[in-house]
Amino acid sequence: MRSLSGDLLLQRLGEQPDDKLHLRLYNAIRTSILDGSLAPSSRLPASRELARELGLSRNTALTVYEQLLAEGYVFSRQGSGTFVVETTPDSFLSTTNPPIGAEGEKRNAELSERGSALLHHASASPKQWGAFIPGVPDVNAFPHPIFSKIQARISRRPTPQQLTYSNQGGSPELQQALVEYLRVARSVRCSPEQILITEGIHQAIDLVTRMLCNPGDDAWIEEPGYWGIRNILRMNDVNICPREVDEAGMVPPEHQTDAPRLIFVTPSHQYPLGPVMSLARRQHLLALARHGRSWIVEDDYDSEFRFSGQPIPALQGLEADAPVIYIGTFSKTLYPALRLGYVVLPTPLVSALKTAHAELYRGGHLLIQTALAQFIQEGHYTAHIRRMRLLYAKRRAFLTSLIEQHLGKQALTEFNSNAGLHLILNLPNDADDVAIAAAASARGVLVRPLSRYYMLPSGRRGLLMGFACVAEEQMAVAFDVLLECLNPPQKA
Repeated sequence: MRSLSGDLLLQRLGEQPDDKLHLRLYNAIRTSILDGSLAPSSRLPASRELARELGLSRNTALTVYEQLLAEGYVFSRQGSGTFVVETTPDSFLSTTNPPIGAEGEKRNAELSERGSALLHHASASPKQWGAFIPGVPDVNAFPHPIFSKIQARISRRPTPQQLTYSNQGGSPELQQALVEYLRVARSVRCSPEQILITEGIHQAIDLVTRMLCNPGDDAWIEEPGYWGIRNILRMNDVNICPREVDEAGMVPPEHQTDAPRLIFVTPSHQYPLGPVMSLARRQHLLALARHGRSWIVEDDYDSEFRFSGQPIPALQGLEADAPVIYIGTFSKTLYPALRLGYVVLPTPLVSALKTAHAELYRGGHLLIQTALAQFIQEGHYTAHIRRMRLLYAKRRAFLTSLIEQHLGKQALTEFNSNAGLHLILNLPNDADDVAIAAAASARGVLVRPLSRYYMLPSGRRGLLMGFACVAEEQMAVAFDVLLECLNPPQKA
């Protein structure tokens, strides 16, 4: 079997002009060193080994190695072999970079209008861990040893079906486990066939939007709402129609109007403000969707973490055959890098969206999906959620006390549903929450400006503060830094 270096040099030999064999080999190795294909300090095959791989005489390989050694492109280490030097002789010949491309100029990155718009509105934080990053669970508290044992057990004897593409919407074991879990925990009505496993909520929303919207169709979103939904809608040329949020959730029109194609809501814990959608509002929204032949997309992103009162059932289960596409994720309950979410599809959409998912995204990760199914069925999932609910409630109470102690109760939002993984710190309407968040980030404290969640410029000012992944002692230190950013010292 040839080495990687042998494969490279064999290809380069074929690219050399018709010349003497030793010159062709010399040029192939020298060019590969200069363009970085043979990296500095990498070991070259022994001359006997290279000759065998390339079908040459050993004398030819030795002659070329001696020439490269004499010119300073390689060095020899007794008993170890021949290696590429760290700095080639050619690097001393010029202080300017060689031209790139046929014309000697770099090609500009010419993005589409949609691509440029996406970058303009990009909001994902470059840092995803630390105080007070919103929406990130305590990944250290996940029972990794238990999950690893389950994965190891499954990986020892995987079936062929678990190692190929998935065109049935995911692991049948996970689909069945989710049916049972969602029925009890969220009052969701569904069968295993209705569940589609996705790589997180973004992929689910993208699939739904592509398959159900034409360019120019309307979609209602919450104002304020999750920036990720807006970016996906923009990339699919869907008209975004923001709808105000009050203490009862999204405010739909009182009377029937031109209904949008899609209605995106977070009814159990509105993101980011936090109110719970009232029963009357839910019923009204369902009636509007039925009359206008719209689909409601229910994002149930962190409903497991309610720290007081009764659990809020999902909108999807409120009526039989509701026009609701229910979306959930394991990013908040387990850890984000798992990249597993799920969609409960209404029966009329099952076949089309599962086929589209297989065509667009080529589903896989069936081993880890099967492990997660067993993790749920053996009771580890609900046990972990119970532990995290207690831990997050304690951390939420601690952060609330810090805010009330230093800034007063008025600094907390009126939409206090005692749920989720973040709080909102209110700021005056004339505050620059974007600048405050940037100043805090520069000092290692991660908060998100509330104004970035609004489409309209009249949005309120505040900071999203996550508490789930921050221990109390770290919270106190980080909060002191944030206070200094809120009240910078005045210049003399």
